[in-house]
Amino acid sequence: MDRARLAEFLRSRREALQPEDVGLPRGHRRRRTGGLRREEVAALSDMSADYYSRIEQQRGPRPSEQMLASIARGLRLSVAERDHLFRLGGYPAPQRIRRNDHVNPGMMRVFDGLGDVAAQVVSDLGETLTQTRLASALLGDDTRHTGLARSLHYRWFTDPDSRRIHPEQDHPTQSRIIAADLHRAYTRDGRDSRAGEIVHALLTQSAEFAELWREHPVAGAYCAPKRIRHPHVGLLELHCQVLVDPDQSQLLQVFTATPGSESHDKLRLLSVVAGQSI
Repeated sequence: MDRARLAEFLRSRREALQPEDVGLPRGHRRRRTGGLRREEVAALSDMSADYYSRIEQQRGPRPSEQMLASIARGLRLSVAERDHLFRLGGYPAPQRIRRNDHVNPGMMRVFDGLGDVAAQVVSDLGETLTQTRLASALLGDDTRHTGLARSLHYRWFTDPDSRRIHPEQDHPTQSRIIAADLHRAYTRDGRDSRAGEIVHALLTQSAEFAELWREHPVAGAYCAPKRIRHPHVGLLELHCQVLVDPDQSQLLQVFTATPGSESHDKLRLLSVVAGQSI
């Protein structure tokens, strides 16, 4: 671990960011230096200001890989910059084939402006990378899962709880869409990829998936209208808009309801509840 260069690198990236770059208000308090404050980076990285400050001051314990990944997200680092950060911390760069927990900077900048909207960034394998508070209130916290279960595509065919927010009559359509997504990723990346790992597991664990897989399902990057059955506000009928990252690895999903509809009122109610739970 190169403490001095790690501290310099973090400081240079922090000073290059402005509050508006990460969805923060500039405020009226005068800033002594350009860029973000340490406490702002700490908040964006889900860690204490003291912990982050000690890294920049070349003090404290060696940060773990999980902490470095959080800092990379907080500082909106590119994948190349994230890999450099890991190497400065004394770790090998994350294997990009097996690990996809880093939100691309351009996608993150768009996401930062959607704080009051039900939005989330997901990988092309259905792994939820980040959610707004409203998306979490609507869909549940899908960032908490680990292993193969990080992928909704895997959970859909192996965990009945993952289907409960959708009416049962919608399940066959959703199953086909998910199988098609996996088929596309598997065809592109091959059997030795993360997609291949998920497909192999599902072929041995889910007869439903195996039957769909034999049909070679094909689908586009279209996010169809969804019906969500929420335990507190009931059924919502939502539209889903999708922004696909240029490298096709991540998607920004935004869920909206028709203004004036019952679903729109329910979504606004959920927004109030999500805001009160801060």
